Amino acid sequence: MAIAWVFPGQGSQKPGMAEGVIDLPGARERFARASELLGRDLLAICSGTGANGRGGPGEPTDLNDTRNTQPALFVVESLLVDALHRQGRTAQLVAGHSLGELVALYAAGVFDAETGLALMRRRSELMAAAGGGAMTAVMGFDRDELERVVAATEGVVIANDNSAAQVVLSGTPEAVASISATVRCKRAIPLAVSGAFHSPFMATAAAAFATELEAVPFADARIPVLSNADPRPETSASVLKERLRQQMTMGVRWRETMDGLQSAGITTAVEIGPGNVLSGLIKRSCPGLGTAQIAGTGDLGQ
Repeated sequence: MAIAWVFPGQGSQKPGMAEGVIDLPGARERFARASELLGRDLLAICSGTGANGRGGPGEPTDLNDTRNTQPALFVVESLLVDALHRQGRTAQLVAGHSLGELVALYAAGVFDAETGLALMRRRSELMAAAGGGAMTAVMGFDRDELERVVAATEGVVIANDNSAAQVVLSGTPEAVASISATVRCKRAIPLAVSGAFHSPFMATAAAAFATELEAVPFADARIPVLSNADPRPETSASVLKERLRQQMTMGVRWRETMDGLQSAGITTAVEIGPGNVLSGLIKRSCPGLGTAQIAGTGDLGQ
């Protein structure tokens, strides 16, 4: 059986998601370290009780705040990776959706948990600060029509190419609304985000993140990684770092990632983290590819 580990991104978070991992070895220490880096109680935020009064005026205490969502998902997903490694389990390929790519790199041994937390903190702060844009999920469309209209409209791109039947548009609120009203589709759902993620509007944030990456040592991956910017299997540290640099301004090529899993002979994709968003996309797009979910300690015996 050929296994791939896939890691979900923003939108998969849910209150109480830490309960499934808090009893794992090192869990409280990793949450404590993340809280120290953030300056607020991430474990309390994950539970939905806020920051227990530790956050100062204007400090985010909501799990859905990008500055909390991204570090929280990294902690939860990385703890599950550690548990799988302790069981002697591994994968033939790893891939992550958006912020999940950093967890995939961690799972492949490219950097350690401390480095991952620091990168996630900086990434989340930069993305949260790059406001002013909008994103809308579009389902059930004609791809040729959509791509033609997007190409002819200034200020909007396809940010997440999730499947043949689902994409996410990103850009100015006016341009995104115009596409949503023009293109024939089954549904167009505006997303509750603070900016135009995975688009050229993230250029300033991406440049700052690239500067941060310069000083971070990457190791060659022990497991090939399919990146968002280029979903071809790769282990080279320098190539994976360059792909991560590109990620914030380029789209998430998840449709091609799923195709890549099938081409590589993967038989089961295991979604590691809360929810089943990626499993659902894989089930609908790749009928011959099995799926499984590991969201907490109760799933580790599977």
